[in-house]
Amino acid sequence: MPTGLPVAADLVWFKSSHSGGNATECLECAYAPTRTLIRDSKRANGPVLSVSPGAWRHFVDALHPAGEHGLAPHP
Repeated sequence: MPTGLPVAADLVWFKSSHSGGNATECLECAYAPTRTLIRDSKRANGPVLSVSPGAWRHFVDALHPAGEHGLAPHP
């Protein structure tokens, strides 16, 4: 993870409510002060993708253009 991001203990990871409790194919996200972090739920200690809040918002809006995705924007 890039320098300046919170340590793992400071992050609150979440899954989409649409994952339906399926523990085999989920992504988890966490909001850091200046980044949105994404990881494989099966590999909590594995690699983490770090994107800007704007990139995350664009990605989520592209999935559900009407804003019906239920995901909060990066704080």
